[in-house]
Amino acid sequence: MRHHCLLLLSLVLVSYAARRSESALGGWSPIKDVNDSHVTEIANYAVSEYDKRSGAKLTLVKVSKGETQVVAGTNYRLVLKVKNGSTTASYQATVLEKPWLHFRNLTSFKPLRS
Repeated sequence: MRHHCLLLLSLVLVSYAARRSESALGGWSPIKDVNDSHVTEIANYAVSEYDKRSGAKLTLVKVSKGETQVVAGTNYRLVLKVKNGSTTASYQATVLEKPWLHFRNLTSFKPLRS
């Protein structure tokens, strides 16, 4: 049992170190596939959380671009195209995710100028 725990811990640390070395410590790295289902899930969370907090009724159209930042979890900084009735607009949303805690928090959601 102890050997399995050490092996698992080693794999987690190697994976963590590999992710850290992909970008500068604390730096932002572009998301290669903004259509990835997890990125879409984060974007939908950002829009629905913003709607809950603000009373808005925005709907996600698409993720235009995004970046991640490894911190004590992962920050996702996404540019979103959203609809508000018949009007579309772009917003930048930042979400902190800690998947091992099943934790997400919308830390920023602001309109971008056209």
